[in-house]
Amino acid sequence: MSLEIRPVTDRRDMRSFIALPSDLYRNEPRWVAPLNADMRKRLDREHNPFFAHAEAEYFIAWRDGRPVGRISAHVDHRFNEFQDNRWGLFGFFECEDSRESAHALLQAAGSWLRERERDLMVGPMDFTTNDEVGLMIEGFERRPIILSSWHHPYYRALIESYGFEKAVDWLMWSLHISGRSRVRDAIWKMAEKVESEHGIVCRPMRKRDLDAEISRFLEVYNAAWERNWASVPLTEEEVRHYAASLKPILDENWAYLAERVDTGEVVGAALTLPDYNQVLAHLHGRLLPFGWAKVLYYRRKIDAVRVFALGVKPEYQHTGVAARFYQLHFEAAERTPQKGGEMGYILETNRPMNRAMEGMGGEIVRRFRVYERSLG
Repeated sequence: MSLEIRPVTDRRDMRSFIALPSDLYRNEPRWVAPLNADMRKRLDREHNPFFAHAEAEYFIAWRDGRPVGRISAHVDHRFNEFQDNRWGLFGFFECEDSRESAHALLQAAGSWLRERERDLMVGPMDFTTNDEVGLMIEGFERRPIILSSWHHPYYRALIESYGFEKAVDWLMWSLHISGRSRVRDAIWKMAEKVESEHGIVCRPMRKRDLDAEISRFLEVYNAAWERNWASVPLTEEEVRHYAASLKPILDENWAYLAERVDTGEVVGAALTLPDYNQVLAHLHGRLLPFGWAKVLYYRRKIDAVRVFALGVKPEYQHTGVAARFYQLHFEAAERTPQKGGEMGYILETNRPMNRAMEGMGGEIVRRFRVYERSLG
């Protein structure tokens, strides 16, 4: 059967690019389809602020006129400048169980990156480490939590057989927030001293004042995460783009800022999201015609959260703000239906955060791998 790799050139191709996973996972009950409308906006070069500093190409593998795989190749010039490298990135990888198809897609993406003088091909990233990152290599037995992926187990062999090697792993930890006995006493002691000894107060984010709150969150996010592996600071336009997409699911019970009492400086932030994948699982990528009714019904049944981002400015990481955030999560669990969930992505090399998760009684439940391959 003939195989052809073609770039996405029109709306019809884009519909095929977006719809492909629904076909590949049609018999997989653990996979959760993202909303098609959200995916279109995300891939739109005219409206996603990522493309103010980046360029991308989308490829589809066609076998006898039927789409059987997809991939993106992208160059993030802001990332390259910030990290002082010439990496090229790939993402949105989905493929039938065929090395021929997978290798052809990876070759097409690599050639596109090589033409732009990139020296290393790294991924998958959809589009950066601020988005879904890595290929899932552990945790297949669990349904993915919000803003994370679920991949066919055979993807690993497809990518590694093309010569890709491990760059780094990202971890997802279970988070049990209904039993304080699992948590080490030292964490509670640190939490109690945050205000009395360091003059820092932790408070809920105010949804009604979201624009200002997001600016405060951005200040912490870029300071706390900027030296992470392959990180790049978010622009204000990107943060507001993320905020607009997250506002419908933001719950004030689960989002916090830490501020100095004397100056008002924001020193830490924690953004935890109810697991709306439990809702999306019933929508199959579509809100219309009856999706909103399903949202209203199933959101009341959400029983888990994902700690999406929890960070403290480097100069305040000794103050116990993170411990206070953990304490607030336990308090939230006492008044909401959500009693547990997951935390991540956390770099395997982030020893302080991984030790904290151990201290909270967590365990690693998913592992996502980012790969690299020379383009020389």
